Amino acid sequence: MSFEEKVLSFMQEVAYKPLKIDELTHNLGIKDKKEIKRFHTLLTEMEQEGKIIKTRYDRYGVPEKMDLVVGRLQGNQAGFGFIIPDNPLLTDVFVPANQMNGAMHGDRIVARTVKGGKGRNNEGEIIRILKRRSNLVVGRYEAGKQYGFVVPDDQRISQDVFIPKGEAKTLKNGMKVQIEITRWPEQRRNPEGKIVDILGYPGDKGVDTLTIIKKFELPEEFPPEVLNELKKYSRDLSEADLAGRRDLRNLVMVTIDGADAKDLDDAVSLHRNEKGNWQLGVHIADVGHYVKEGSPLDREALNRGTSVYLVDRVIPMLPPELSNDLCSLNPQVDRLAMSAFMELDEQGKLLSHDFTASVIRTDERMTYGAVRGILEDKDEELRKRYEPLVPMFEHMGQLALVLRANRFERGAIDFALPEVKVILDDNGKPIDIVRRERTIAETIIEEFMLICNETVAEHFSHMDVPFLYRIHERPDDGKMLHFRDFVHNLGISIKGNPEKIQPRALQDLLKQVEDQPEERVVNTLLLRAMKQAKYAPERIPHYGLAAEYYSHFTSPIRRYPDLTIHRLMREYLTGLPGKKRLEKINKNNTVAAERSSIRERIAMEAERESVDVKKVEFMIGKEGQEFDAIISGVTSFGLFAELDTLVEGLVHVSSMDDDYYHYHEDKMALIGERTGNTYRIGQAIRVVLKRASKDDRQIDFNLTEGSG
Repeated sequence: MSFEEKVLSFMQEVAYKPLKIDELTHNLGIKDKKEIKRFHTLLTEMEQEGKIIKTRYDRYGVPEKMDLVVGRLQGNQAGFGFIIPDNPLLTDVFVPANQMNGAMHGDRIVARTVKGGKGRNNEGEIIRILKRRSNLVVGRYEAGKQYGFVVPDDQRISQDVFIPKGEAKTLKNGMKVQIEITRWPEQRRNPEGKIVDILGYPGDKGVDTLTIIKKFELPEEFPPEVLNELKKYSRDLSEADLAGRRDLRNLVMVTIDGADAKDLDDAVSLHRNEKGNWQLGVHIADVGHYVKEGSPLDREALNRGTSVYLVDRVIPMLPPELSNDLCSLNPQVDRLAMSAFMELDEQGKLLSHDFTASVIRTDERMTYGAVRGILEDKDEELRKRYEPLVPMFEHMGQLALVLRANRFERGAIDFALPEVKVILDDNGKPIDIVRRERTIAETIIEEFMLICNETVAEHFSHMDVPFLYRIHERPDDGKMLHFRDFVHNLGISIKGNPEKIQPRALQDLLKQVEDQPEERVVNTLLLRAMKQAKYAPERIPHYGLAAEYYSHFTSPIRRYPDLTIHRLMREYLTGLPGKKRLEKINKNNTVAAERSSIRERIAMEAERESVDVKKVEFMIGKEGQEFDAIISGVTSFGLFAELDTLVEGLVHVSSMDDDYYHYHEDKMALIGERTGNTYRIGQAIRVVLKRASKDDRQIDFNLTEGSG
């Protein structure tokens, strides 16, 4: 137990009451002057992080024993907010607009709970701001007579930012800008700022993507020290590079990726061994050979955490010289890899496994489309072109289906949520939105990567060494009860107690609604009821995959945890490190897990917004056209309608003028007062596009006459 943990444990004791610093020093038995000084520093750090609270009377205690909550504020455009507590056992806390006390979306704060206790209606008042959000904000500039102001793109920031007239210079109305906040808001005063970057007008080429890059503060360039480090690497592999590696250059293997992928970090092989069992090989680019722990490359990779895939570009975790060249498993060239071999019987049961550093040479760069053409379409031209590989692809398809069936048998949840790809023209304008299909080709890679990641996690968990896991905790009981009530209103029941529901019961539920009108909405609401997967240095089962052990090993070019695991594997496979080194690894893993989880969430938000912006732009010019849709959400102010292209817009209740409609939360429906007309989630409707606006990224629909 660390000294910090000892302090927290002492303060969490039932009999503890807030003590002054001298009393704490005495009670903890700290006498040495240097130790006392270090203790004072530790208390200051713990207070700044919100782990402990210092009262106005200079007494220290833990927040939960003082009816205080520490967490991050999530704002709302209406002015109120919610606190997402650091303590995962606590529920979110609602903060009314008049209790925000100058806090902004993204701030780390301390709040006093004022009513609701531990129930769903917990309410709070912000009493302290521990750490401000980033001081950079992106938005639309508007000029006033005496001053200008910026309307933030992020609608969770409810206040406009004042810009002094002298700061505005030659700015014109409607320009997209990035500003730096120079004065934070107070209770009755908006924040103030200065212009740091002019991005252009919303309709200009590339401005929408640049706006997202600036909004999420995605790094655009690599620092000079990173680029300098790249110069020492050669494309030619030396004897030192190959030392201690298994030579797999004669083993038949391929990469299978999207047609536009450039960072090819995984290859697969499959053959029968001498026992007649399957020998599945998953060969992953050995990025750790180039990105050394603590190097400029490593520090930058940790800072970025992940690659970000926007509609028209990639913000890579590693420089293209590595991600698209030296580490990319391009065909017919020698590459360094970490290989995992898994021996499987006909039923897909794992019999044995082996990990090794290797040198490989992939035979072909296959695309999902080509493999689908070979296996599903039986395209004769493709089968002839890749004739030597066709038997291996057929066996891969068979094994993947067996592994998939095994996953479902143990209860893994498979969400049937479609994805779309936005097709752009040369000017970056969206010309089509197409659904991404999951075919046998995607299934092969998905299943092979999953079993590999599980095998890696289980092996090193049993070694009982510091490691980095991908975890997915059980859903909150309250959210699952809410979900149960919703599906019950659809006439569907969930097996078992919702408070202890197993993944298998949820998978059975999804099977019940497969190909039914309510399939999309049930999948969506179940996903919303789930917790978000994250990285952690401690292993807990992955709920959604129904997997006891899970890690991320297979994408080190684009995810930092995978890179970390590669380096750990190579270190552990050569011998167990000493105690001090293990302590350092543990500390590094904690930092990597927290940073990577944060960066992953930022990347997901940026990627989603990148697609949403193009969806709005795609709808501009289609005003007056009619579309088939389903109701994807119901609120007191209207319906959310989703088209087949996953474009979503609002049907405002004020436009539903055939009756007065009232929101029934228990039924998640709007019901007409006079007619009894009912609109609920999952219902098919017909809508007409009223408005599509890039400025506020809003799509408005009206119901057609007789719709629903």
